Formats: sequence, C-alpha cells, structure tokens
Amino acid sequence: MQGEALFGRSLARGILSFMKLFLFPVIISILTLAAVAVWGGPEALILASILVVLEVTLSFDNAVVNAKVLMNMTHEWQRRFLTWGILFAVFFTRLVLPILIVSVSVWRSPLDVLNLAAFFPNEYAVLLDHAHAGVSAFGAAFLLMVSLKYFLDSSKTLHWFKALERGLSSWGRVEAVEIGISLVTVLGFSFFVPHEEQSVVLIAGLVGIILFIFMRGLAGSYSEQMTQGAAKGFALFMYLNILDTAFSLDSVVGAFALTTQIPIIVAGLGIGAIFVRTLTVYLVEHKALAALIYLEHGAHWAILGLAVSMYASLLFEIPEVITGGIGAFFVIAAYLSSIRVRKNPTSP
Repeated sequence: MQGEALFGRSLARGILSFMKLFLFPVIISILTLAAVAVWGGPEALILASILVVLEVTLSFDNAVVNAKVLMNMTHEWQRRFLTWGILFAVFFTRLVLPILIVSVSVWRSPLDVLNLAAFFPNEYAVLLDHAHAGVSAFGAAFLLMVSLKYFLDSSKTLHWFKALERGLSSWGRVEAVEIGISLVTVLGFSFFVPHEEQSVVLIAGLVGIILFIFMRGLAGSYSEQMTQGAAKGFALFMYLNILDTAFSLDSVVGAFALTTQIPIIVAGLGIGAIFVRTLTVYLVEHKALAALIYLEHGAHWAILGLAVSMYASLLFEIPEVITGGIGAFFVIAAYLSSIRVRKNPTSP
C-alpha cells in the first residue's frame, strides 16, 4: 500500500510538472491557431494543425538528441534555448533561411525573394522546390555526420542492436572515419543527380560536413577548457540551433506541398518547434535519457534514417509520411526496449 501511495504521488508530481512546463506552448498554440482561423478560415486552421503534427513527428528524435547536449549547459542557457532559440527556430529557420536559400539558388536579391514569398507565394514555392537539391544535400550531410559521430565512437559501451552497434563502434578506432564516409557519400550521390544539380549537391554537402566539424570542434574545445561558462554555453547553443535547422529543412520544404501560404507555414511549423524544444527541456529536467537507456540510440537511428531519406529524395520523391514514420518507428521501439529493460534488468 505504501509503495502504491508513493508511486501515485510520484506520478501526480510528474503529471503536474508536465502540465506546468507545457502550459505556455499550449496557450501560444491556441492563440496562434485562433489567429490563423480568423485570418484564413477553417481550411487554414486545418492546414496549420497538420503542419504542427508534421513538425513534431519529424523532430521528436531531434528533441532526444538536443536533450543530451542540453544536459551539459547551465540552467540559464537551457532557458535561453527555449526563449532566444525559439525566435531563431521560428523566424530564421522557418522564414528567413528558405528565403536566403532561394536567393542564392536563383541568384536573386533576398528582398526580391521576400517580395515573392509575401505577395506571390506560388512562384516562391516553385523557386524553393528548385532549391531542393541543395537543401537536401546540406541537411543529409549534416545529419549523417551526427549519426555517424555517435555510432562510430570507439568509447561507446552501451549498445541497443548489440552486434551491429558493437561493430560500428569498433570502426571508430580509425581516425576521422565518419568524415571519410560522409565525403564518399556526398561524392557518390553527386554523380547520380541531374548534371545541372551536381555542383550544387557537392558544395551543399561539403558545407554541411564542414559546418558540423566546426561546430562540434568549437563546442568540444570549450568543454575541455571549462566545466561551465558563457563561451561553452554559447557554442553549444549555436550547435543546437544549427542541428535544429538541419532537422527542419525537410519539413520546411515539405510544407509547401500542403500550402504556399507563408503565415500558415510559419504558424504550423513554429508551434511544432515550440513543442519540440519544450519536450527537450522536459527530458533534461526529468533525466529521461538516464531512465530510458535506449532512447538516445533510437533517436540516432532515426537521424540516420532521415539522412538516408534526404539523400534518396535527390533521386526520387519520398513522401513525408515515410520520413516521419522511420523516425517514429525507431524512437518508439527504443522506448519500448528501454521499458522492458527497466522491468527486467537481466533481459538482453
């Protein structure tokens, strides 16, 4: 009886903490969706709601990986990730960045592209679709580096798929093997895409790899020099935002398959981003990664699946439901495996 009472109180505290943390995102979501409904009617509301689900589904693995990095940041920088980071995620990644990508891809001024996005969304959507090769190559290369850096770690001792992950970990003894694999992958796909997209894919992929190396190196350097501090916090903060950008590129481009209305896209994906970041903080505060030991593994397998699907989208169309389904499958499977181990620690 006493154990049941303790469990009940613990569960109640967990639910209360969950509701308190997510109260702000829920309020923001209701107000934003209400504004969308007033602006565009029931159809706009439905589209925005679908985009919220799309963003959360595609980015749940992002929340798990972010939580691992966020654990090394001070409480102050964690809160900045939720406040300043949200502004970066909503306005830069989901609004400004696509405009800059289109601007570079078609060699038109950002102001001209912004004018198209605001007043001629159909034409803007066509231009963004033409930039798909560069967007996918950058995101795929960056995310492939994220997953390979995790699995090709020779010091990694906890494995989910035991034989496979143990073998991948042993490859980590080769210096910079993940960079070599990523470079070969980018080079290989650049041969198979249409001729006019080959240089775009190659350059965008190289930028993704170089940016990952730079940001991880910067964050690692600060981590060695200081346990905590503003410099380390800022480096990790920037790394998390770039990681979020790589995750979100696919959903930003995919959103135009549903609608070309920029306010609906920003509202739907923005709400999703707020929920994902709040979930990240929840995972950190409740030490979920320590309790669910395979959740991080599942998230990185999902990242690898997303990287592969983004590379594959260079050659043929990949439905969003498949991309999101891959991530959901690995994360849910890892969660169930973690629960099974908690109930029976001697199970394999």
